[in-house]
Amino acid sequence: MSGIFKRFFGGLTRSRQAVGGRIAEAVAAHPVIDPDLLERVEEILITADLGTATSLRLMRAIDDEIRYNKLTDPARLWEILKGQLLRAIQPAANAALRVDHKPTVVLVIGVNGAGKTTTIGKLAGRFGAQGRKVMLAAGDTFRAAAGEQLTLWGRRLGVEVVRHQDGADASAVAFDACQAALARGVDLLLVDTAGRLHTNVNLMAELEKVKRTIGKVIPGAPHEVMLVLDANTGQNALSQARTFSAAIPVTGLVLTKMDSTAKGGILVNLTTELKVPVYFIGIGEGVDDLQPFDPEAYVAALFQH
Repeated sequence: MSGIFKRFFGGLTRSRQAVGGRIAEAVAAHPVIDPDLLERVEEILITADLGTATSLRLMRAIDDEIRYNKLTDPARLWEILKGQLLRAIQPAANAALRVDHKPTVVLVIGVNGAGKTTTIGKLAGRFGAQGRKVMLAAGDTFRAAAGEQLTLWGRRLGVEVVRHQDGADASAVAFDACQAALARGVDLLLVDTAGRLHTNVNLMAELEKVKRTIGKVIPGAPHEVMLVLDANTGQNALSQARTFSAAIPVTGLVLTKMDSTAKGGILVNLTTELKVPVYFIGIGEGVDDLQPFDPEAYVAALFQH
């Protein structure tokens, strides 16, 4: 068992029980592949937050493969399901956060409670351990103590944090941080933003202003717009992703709290519906538990039985 599979296997326990465990029970209860078994599998996928549209597309592909190969053994359903699921998420999974510019600017967005600031701290630790010079920008000037939280991460990691007083203009923070990153030869600048409600038009407009400000100081930046989503919120995470994507082009996702949800299928729904890659998933509380998304390890861990 590889190291990455061990991490995914342990972190996705609840999702595996809700998906793989229930499918195993359904397969065991049916001597042959029949419409009743396929209907039960479809129901399990939908309730695991793959979403109705994604689940129906997946089940159509599974049914076509079963009919084409004239399969009747329920045990074969496992490999078909895993293969089709991997095929569904693979196009949006072949991507990674790259530090190709100096500085590479990553604008980190998401609603309050998704784990955005903690994700920034963990990313700073990951890239700092690779020898990258990292800087943080406390652009969440709206939430009380957000700047202090990011400052604590900076102290812990020995990373500089550009911060203004609470309530300051977030664009001004981004402007100063970009200038500082250029002056200090920073490799990676992670810009925190307010945990804005995705239904608030004014706050979305402010986010667009922050993005424009960054581009004025560093042409072509931000190089990444990373949306952090709480996997526990299920279909609401998809709604958030759609709204944020309409306001500002999202280049990658981070799914936090995957270890504490029984509905891990939301990751599949997000990648297939939005065609946006998942860069990292959170499968624990530790700094090292923010892991690069590995589609093969995810599917294998989800359906291990």
